[in-house]
Amino acid sequence: MKPIAELAYCTNVHPGETLARTKAMLEQHAVRVRELSCQTSGNAQQTLGIGLWLSAQSAHDLLAENEGIVRFRGWLEERGLAVRTINGFPYGDFHGETVKTRVYHPHWADPNRSLFTLDLARILAALVEPGTRTASISTVPIGWRSDFTNEGCGASVGLAASQLEWIAERMREIEDRTGVRVTIDLEPEPGCLLDRAEHVVSLFDQCFSSETTRTYLGVCHDICHSAVMFEEQDEALELYARNAIRVGKIQVSAALSCHGAPKELAELAQFDESRYLHQTCVLAGSGEVRFFEDLGLALDAMPDGFWRTHFHVPVHLDAISRLSTTAKEIPSALAAASKVDPPVFEVETYAWTVLPPHLRERDLAAGIAKELAWTRAALERAGYTIDDGDAASDGVGEVRG
Repeated sequence: MKPIAELAYCTNVHPGETLARTKAMLEQHAVRVRELSCQTSGNAQQTLGIGLWLSAQSAHDLLAENEGIVRFRGWLEERGLAVRTINGFPYGDFHGETVKTRVYHPHWADPNRSLFTLDLARILAALVEPGTRTASISTVPIGWRSDFTNEGCGASVGLAASQLEWIAERMREIEDRTGVRVTIDLEPEPGCLLDRAEHVVSLFDQCFSSETTRTYLGVCHDICHSAVMFEEQDEALELYARNAIRVGKIQVSAALSCHGAPKELAELAQFDESRYLHQTCVLAGSGEVRFFEDLGLALDAMPDGFWRTHFHVPVHLDAISRLSTTAKEIPSALAAASKVDPPVFEVETYAWTVLPPHLRERDLAAGIAKELAWTRAALERAGYTIDDGDAASDGVGEVRG
């Protein structure tokens, strides 16, 4: 029997510092993506799965409204949008002039992170389609590594682990009340306290022994992030499986890569922009991997080797002029994920608007639709059946999750 895959696109590509802005962006872009990418059966068009991003302010606005979630769910249904997952990584304005390391704040040693995540979980449990058993919230992988200094590392990591244990207990209460298991899935990222699968395994072994914590905490595997760290996709996912760490979500994403030739680096320099952090790893001939916090720092150092840069480029592109992308890593991750309980697959190319001008789509929705079509085909080649949510929308059919 073929595994069933849920597919969504992450709406953190759109500004959404307030709920009103979030809705305006969904109206402008997500509705158009649905028109371009969802098939029509009879007189009805399929729903579009989205990975909803809500800032802390947006989540607060939604919960503060009288029956706000109920009305928002109806608003989404009217537009054929189905929330499959929530991206709980960015807390504030993810489209501000300069984001960089601010995106990792508050980290998990700060109670504001757990309170924000609890708000998101309450919202997600109420927004998912009928019949959904599990739903994922991706989150910061504890925090940016340099924020956890050697002097305070033990206390900070211990406090973060305590906050995560606390949120796991709240997720158990939400499941008891709603029947929906919301999992909080740490998303390893280059330069963070957790940036490789082995770091996640070590954290779980050292800090999370209770059944409740391991039931409600898991991993969001971002293919771009893993590729930048020169991990083998199948090995990372198999390591999680061997250690009984559930992967609740896979973010389908691609990074930039090149061999470090002068003309390649000249083109790579066009991607050194001021909003987001573009961590870069360079693999030397000796096998050593040098990490640079941002692309500009790597370009200043000009190390010899094979370069990979954390810049989320459209997943359907294998190459961009002289540069390559890590899109070729995606099929390996999809195939490895089919051997375990399949997670939700979320296309997460948030950097469309900061691509070099000549690479930006005039119609953003058309670009996202191309990515969804490419990912759907890749999932089908990997042996999946795509769940478009039609049966679940009226509460009929197989239980999801």
